[in-house]
Amino acid sequence: MSVEQGSAPTPLTADFFPDCPVSAVPVLGSRKWSWKILRCLEGGPRRFSELRVPLVGITAKVLAESLRSMEQDGVVARTEYGGNPPRVEYALTPLGRTLLGPMDAVCAWSRENLGSLLAAREEYERES
Repeated sequence: MSVEQGSAPTPLTADFFPDCPVSAVPVLGSRKWSWKILRCLEGGPRRFSELRVPLVGITAKVLAESLRSMEQDGVVARTEYGGNPPRVEYALTPLGRTLLGPMDAVCAWSRENLGSLLAAREEYERES
């Protein structure tokens, strides 16, 4: 969208994002660990204790809350197995797998542009 010299841009409205319901996609950003959890489950089902290994810094409570939220969103499935002791596994659902492609694109963008992004931050801090 271009703005002619001297004219103001069109005002923003409450329905500015009609084709991108960002607030309706909580797994994409509302939980700090969601993307890392999705990556951990990419290779197949994992037990809770297995997920804690690569997710350094996450508490058991936060991991449980994140998994529950992702299960509620339909991107993670929780399966309970009987036995002694009983065990639980978490896996990506077909819906959850659809997030892997967009995640790959964001990661590729980050790898390609991280240097420029960090340089811009440094420049901003120097000028502030």
